[in-house]
Amino acid sequence: MKSKTIISESPRPIWQMPIAALFFTMATFILLFALYDIQLSEKGFILFLHRLEPCIISVSFGIGFTLTKSIHIDIENSRFRPTYHIGPVKIGSWQTIKNYQYVSVFHQPTVDGNYVFEVNLWYDNNKHFELYEEDNYKEAFLIGFELSEQLNIDLLDATEPNNFKWVNKEEWKAKIASGVIN
Repeated sequence: MKSKTIISESPRPIWQMPIAALFFTMATFILLFALYDIQLSEKGFILFLHRLEPCIISVSFGIGFTLTKSIHIDIENSRFRPTYHIGPVKIGSWQTIKNYQYVSVFHQPTVDGNYVFEVNLWYDNNKHFELYEEDNYKEAFLIGFELSEQLNIDLLDATEPNNFKWVNKEEWKAKIASGVIN
């Protein structure tokens, strides 16, 4: 059993990096212009704040093109850390989990009518932590299965509304070993 597990989103496509760099560069120039032309008066301060608006918008778009999420799970010490990456900057803190109960995989409808599959870790009777989101059922289910194996807890297949079922993990081990997963 691994003592530390990392569940991570796919890296951003390479074409998004130059776009993010462009937005961050625009934000830098806007900020420098706002600071260069600053006036020490109430009117000057209000003008400075108005000039910061496009800077904040540019930074927001830049973050949107670079943000990724990963979950670090420390099984030995019974804790997890959701981490958000914006380029080289990582933001996140450790949280303790007590009483692991089960892992669930379910589908969530999106605004455009498609579905995204979510993997949740349930603990302390009714608390859950969202670990992973994927539009591919097989990938989401394999992540949930692997985590349930590492934690030695049950796996719930909740992908069909009102038809939740506990997964027979021995059958899944056989399917994985044979390479036939549907």
